[in-house]
Amino acid sequence: MEPRAPSKEASLTSHVSLLMVAKTLGFAFSMALPLILVRRMNQAEYGLYKQVFLVLATALYILPFGFGMNAYYFLPREPEHRRQTVANIMVFNFVVGGLAFLALFFCPVLLQWIFRDTKLAGFSPLIGVMILLWIFGAFLEIVPIAHGEVGLATIFIICVQLTRTVLFVTAAVWMGTVRSLIYAAIIQGAFQSCFLLVYLHSRFRGFWRCFDWKMLRRQLSYSVPLGMGAALFTLQTDLHNYVVSNRFGASEYAIYSVGTFNLPLVGLLQEAANAVLIPRVGLMQQREQHQEVIYLIARAMRKLAAVYFPIYALMMVVGPQFIEFLFTKRYRASWPIFAVNLTLILTGILMQDPLFRAYISERFFLLRFRFAVLAVLIVALWIGTSRYGPMGAICAVVIVNFMERTITALRFGRLIGVGRKDLVLLRDVAKIAIAAAASGAAAALLRLLLSGYRPIVILLACGTIFALVYAGALLLLKVPTAEEKELVREKIAMVLKRPARSGAAS
Repeated sequence: MEPRAPSKEASLTSHVSLLMVAKTLGFAFSMALPLILVRRMNQAEYGLYKQVFLVLATALYILPFGFGMNAYYFLPREPEHRRQTVANIMVFNFVVGGLAFLALFFCPVLLQWIFRDTKLAGFSPLIGVMILLWIFGAFLEIVPIAHGEVGLATIFIICVQLTRTVLFVTAAVWMGTVRSLIYAAIIQGAFQSCFLLVYLHSRFRGFWRCFDWKMLRRQLSYSVPLGMGAALFTLQTDLHNYVVSNRFGASEYAIYSVGTFNLPLVGLLQEAANAVLIPRVGLMQQREQHQEVIYLIARAMRKLAAVYFPIYALMMVVGPQFIEFLFTKRYRASWPIFAVNLTLILTGILMQDPLFRAYISERFFLLRFRFAVLAVLIVALWIGTSRYGPMGAICAVVIVNFMERTITALRFGRLIGVGRKDLVLLRDVAKIAIAAAASGAAAALLRLLLSGYRPIVILLACGTIFALVYAGALLLLKVPTAEEKELVREKIAMVLKRPARSGAAS
């Protein structure tokens, strides 16, 4: 039986679908940038660009300690403290961003020490400004969802992705230098921060006067253990990039970064699912509805598997052509690393963030566990890169990640009372795996027949046959629910009606 959603709550499918519309458009926008940069920059410059924005990404996840995420916890539970919650988050983000700016402005040698490259030190003050603005403005993609305005959040995300893409692509085409891309990022951060302040003023009028020390202590009590766990997870996720950069230089890192290229659609779907699930699971935990949590997580795993499994299967078939099409033949050597990195997609269906943030009693377990995992990863990276170079680094990451996901899944399974009776909730996940495997086999056969054709021809042909076989297999295995079929019919009807209306008007 399909897991049921809590009564009087909006459909998980519709909310995730709304956010995914925004995230998918962002994915389409962002794909233009690597296509341009790998053709405008040489390998060393591209590696330098990846290092600069690696620093930005790491800072965005580590420095705020996930403090903005506590809006998902406090806004639904304590509406009387909405302005205090928002004000404290804004102050906290500004302070940590400001400290990062001061550190990079007065001590640029930090980046030189991390990457063993003097070029990055010259960009240090600009990178500091970029980090400050992006940390401050990042709350724009969280607060409307936490406030229950998923539709508005969709618009915000589309606008942010659109302006970001326009600025970055303009910088890439016009100048094509690392410095121009940093300036584009600074302008984007300033724009997003201003837009955030306008939104907060309209929804939480006078919030800037509501800083509350007592509320801040409660928020810190909730966020810091989780934030430290998230920071350790980010170190765990990004450490291999720093190790490869430090040991092998920017040019070799360019090859490695292409190999560890995260398919944007995968990460965006995870973000959308987390944004919807975190407040829901939090409310269920507060009401002690543990069985409902199991149903909701099972539904989310099923929906993630429906996207992740086919992406993995298709990429394992056409990955070399995908790399060549996006990044040119110069980066064909990235394929073996990319193939190993794809394995991480499969572990993505094991949802962690909603459970960690709802069951706050587990925050200290998370902290201890992250320290242990990071220690294991450091040893694995040292041994792997010493013996096998960059390939050893990605193998270490995949093995440690699989171990960590398995242990946390077992831990939370026991905590919320998952038993053998609940395994039936995952039967669709097994069916989806079968459908993806069958579709991958069909695409692999077609790829053999198309050997020698251009990458774009192979991608389009194999992608088409894969999609047709996959859709047919899902229907044959009776995976789609009535709700999902109706949602698809509605979307198709909307698309078909628009041309008819415009034609009638003319």
